[in-house]
Order: sequence, then structure tokens, then C-alpha cells
Amino acid sequence: MRRALTLTTPIYVAGHTGLVGSACLRLLARRGVSRLITATSAELDLRDRDATREFLRRHNPQVVLAAAARVGGIAANAAAPAEFLSDNLRIQLSLLDAARELRVPRLLFLGSSCVYPRDCPQPIRESALLTGPLEPTNEAYAVAKIAGLVHVRSVRREDGLPWISAMPTNLYGPHDRFDAERAHVLPALLRKFHEAIRSGAGTVEVWGTGRPRREFLHVDDLAAACLTLLERYDDDEPVNVGTGEDLPVADLAKLIAATTGFTGEIRFDPSRPDGTPRKLLDVGRIRALGWRPEIGLEAGLAGTYDWYLRHQEVAV
Repeated sequence: MRRALTLTTPIYVAGHTGLVGSACLRLLARRGVSRLITATSAELDLRDRDATREFLRRHNPQVVLAAAARVGGIAANAAAPAEFLSDNLRIQLSLLDAARELRVPRLLFLGSSCVYPRDCPQPIRESALLTGPLEPTNEAYAVAKIAGLVHVRSVRREDGLPWISAMPTNLYGPHDRFDAERAHVLPALLRKFHEAIRSGAGTVEVWGTGRPRREFLHVDDLAAACLTLLERYDDDEPVNVGTGEDLPVADLAKLIAATTGFTGEIRFDPSRPDGTPRKLLDVGRIRALGWRPEIGLEAGLAGTYDWYLRHQEVAV
């Protein structure tokens, strides 16, 4: 590890109970990092600026992994755009302002591939940021994340702190949300197919036409990418993190049907929104640092479904 990530360096994982934060925490623990700082949302509301500042002052982290966010799929974003915008802006401002005040030496802010314009050239390079209109169905969330990216870049330029940002593609894995209304497409479909089998339903309905193409990265691969970036990257340009491969949502639905054992009919509902037509990331920058994803989609789906079966009572 580089100097900022010795095994005794205090590292604060913000959002450690979520999909991304829990994966980063697992990996850091496996690597033997002994001073991991965490707080649940009940213990620390990151929207509270004073509480966040006091928490960081008390624990004095030397690295902050900013994985805390309010997240959701198309339905959740469409239902509550003001809440997605407000909550994410407040979380980011509280955390980044407190870390800046305390001059935390190293911080990794996690954005999202939804920050890119809806119709930009594919695969999407980092330079496409702020070059066109956003996808309307997740505009509020995207604007909040863009603000975080600009915040990190501004702190670098004004204060000289080596903070960095990453833009992950669509993620999945253990500790995801699996409810149909709030979840992203992959976990929502996984639960739909599982419940169809349990209820004996002969069909599963999938939102949209099935034609949009999506890229999916297992969250454990993202965790490894985060450590690679903290160890090897220092620049004000954000970095894409993905597999460099995508597939139509219709093919994803077939894969999930096979994973769960569903043998009925898959129906698409074109009256529901498709979202962005395609969202494939150019991952040349992070691959140049030596990182590669290791978990294929079929194996990742099987492991995620196994986790869901063992944790259905909390997978909401």
C-alpha cells in the first residue's frame, strides 16, 4: 500500500452498511487494516453538518472513503427527485466540508455513471462529463453527484489535497436493495423472478422494451478498484470503473431467469421508461493502473442470488 494506506492508518468508510461501503469494509478487513472507522445512520446522520464535523474531529481519519448516498432505481428517482437531490447534496457537503476543514490527507468520492449526458458517444470517456443534457429519470441524483465531483476537484485546486473521484457503472452484489420499487434493475429483477417461482406465476413483467444496454460490475470488484485508486491515482480527473462490456436488459432478464430457475414467460412493458439507451464506460484509465474485474456476470449473479436467499429478511 502507498503511505496513505498503511495497515494502521485510520480509514473512515462512510456508508459502510450499504452495497459499496460494505464491500470496501470487507476488503480492507481482509487486507489487515486495523483502524476502520464506521458509523450507522442511527449513530451519525451525515446530513447534519455539525455532527459530521464533530465525528471526524473525534476520530481523525487519514483516509475517507465517501460511499454514503441515497440511491435507488428509476421508480425511486422518479417518485422523489427532490429528496434524492437534497439528501445527497447535504451528505456530500457535510462530509467533504468537514474533511476539508480537518485537512484529511486522502479522500475518494464515489460518483455514478449516471452523471454523463444521456446521448453521449459510447463507450463513455471521462471527458464527456458536462457536455450535454442528462437522462431525465435520474437528473436530480446525477446533479447531486456532479456537484460532488466538482467539489473534490475544487478542493484539490484550492487546497492542494490529493482527493480523487471515481464513477462506477451499474453495481450489484451482497447488501444490495432488492425491492421492486426502490432497487436498481438487476436486484429488482432478481427478486421478481424469485417471487414468481415462489408464487407459481407463469410470467414475469420487465419494465421497458428490453433494448437498452447496461454494464454491470460486481461490488467486490469495485472495492478492489477503490483501493487501487487510493494506492496509485492522484489527479483531478475522475476515473470510470466498469467492465468495458454491456448487454441488453432483455439478455440480463434471461440470465436472471436461468440463475433463479424460472422457466416461464418474460414480458416487457414498453409503457414503462427505458432510461438511458446505452451506458457503457471507457475503462482505459483505470486499466492502465493495473486493475481488472475478476467476477464474471454469471458467477456474480449466482453469488448474489445465494446471498439474497440467505438474507431475505434484510434485503429490502
